Amino acid sequence: MEYLDFEMPIKELKDQLAKCYDIGKESDVDVTEMCSKIENKLEKTKKDIYKNLTPWQRVQLSRHPNRPYALDYIHALCGNTFMELHGDRSVKDDKAMIGGLGKIGDQSFMFIGQQKGYNTKTRQYRNFGMANPEGYRKALRLMRMAEKFRIPVVTFVDTPGAYPGLEAEERGQGEAIARNIFEMCRLNTPIITIIIGEGASGGALGIGVGDRVLMLENSWYSVISPENCSSILWRSWDQKERAAEALKLTADDGIKLNIVDGIIKEPSGGAHSNREETFEAVRNQIMTAYKELNTQEISTIVNDRMNKYINMGVYKE
Repeated sequence: MEYLDFEMPIKELKDQLAKCYDIGKESDVDVTEMCSKIENKLEKTKKDIYKNLTPWQRVQLSRHPNRPYALDYIHALCGNTFMELHGDRSVKDDKAMIGGLGKIGDQSFMFIGQQKGYNTKTRQYRNFGMANPEGYRKALRLMRMAEKFRIPVVTFVDTPGAYPGLEAEERGQGEAIARNIFEMCRLNTPIITIIIGEGASGGALGIGVGDRVLMLENSWYSVISPENCSSILWRSWDQKERAAEALKLTADDGIKLNIVDGIIKEPSGGAHSNREETFEAVRNQIMTAYKELNTQEISTIVNDRMNKYINMGVYKE
């Protein structure tokens, strides 16, 4: 188990608890009372830490190496019913963008998401979750397929941004993202978007337009990462915590600014601390959103979707 810097008090107490149990096993000393005290202190410490997380600490949790990624959610939700589809029918198959058909219960969905890797080899294979233009074009191809067969779309957003390489720009990175945003606004099928980790820049928006946009409690959603914001404004990454505060990138901020529609609560300690509970919460939110949308005419859904994004940023002085 890996611990972040602000989680070190939890690690220390867990180590103390393990030693206390070991002493009890290796000797005749009754350590029940001592273990109980440490357990109570551990629970209180966890509540205090996770109840008062700063925006930067939530960013750190969203990047935790043990945090579940898009394929983890899809396999947990669909089991053996998921069938991955490949390629944009033009250039190649982008491994940073995954998609395919799957079922939750008896209902079929088209799942699309950005996929990161678990170690150095798979991170390189998945390009660190940063999609090329062909990834966004693959996503759009799958969304159009879902529209044709009247299948609702579920997207999982988790990217530090679209790939910024020269080759990506040559193949039309900006156009591919803009085309996705345009087409998703008028797609004639329900779209449910869930930000499961990092939701950065246009890379997130390329699959992030939805009738219901939900954020996991410890995810973030912003035009730029705190580090890059800090490097632009202060010419250094040292102000990343200050930038995270100013960017208003947390799920609570997203609700206040009306850019997301709901927050999916995570277990204490983050999504990685209890994956099964997290998967169940995501499953329930997807089905709740789908049942709400399924009662409406598709023309109403599309109009509401367009108006939702048109009204963002509108204010009165």
